[in-house]
Amino acid sequence: MALLKVFDVAGTAMNAQSVRMNVTASNLANADSVNGDPEKVYRAKQPVFSAFRQSLDEHSGLSGVRLNEIVESEAPLSKRFEPSHPDADADGNVWMSNVNAVEEMVNMISASRSYKNNVEIVNTTKDLLLQTLSLGR
Repeated sequence: MALLKVFDVAGTAMNAQSVRMNVTASNLANADSVNGDPEKVYRAKQPVFSAFRQSLDEHSGLSGVRLNEIVESEAPLSKRFEPSHPDADADGNVWMSNVNAVEEMVNMISASRSYKNNVEIVNTTKDLLLQTLSLGR
């Protein structure tokens, strides 16, 4: 039945948004991290998704969203002079994470709304299927 495929698509989309929210939460948790070595400081991460369609035969298939990878941001790190900081380098500098808290909050809100939309799709499809089954009574 074609309506059952909606559950597969919405399920993969909900999983994708869940990953997106977890990555965003990790970024926000590390937004204020610093280190004396620019190679060791936390860098913002972003998931990369793609749509897919996997044909099982000519009339059916599975469609949805696939997580391709989680990439680190290439945004520049900022350096701050704090010679009293325990992680400061020999010059007294600490490197700060490149996480932008405002962008991450917008990303979190967007992911949350997308997740909620997919829940509504699942619930509406379920209601339609139940109404269809009740027609036979």
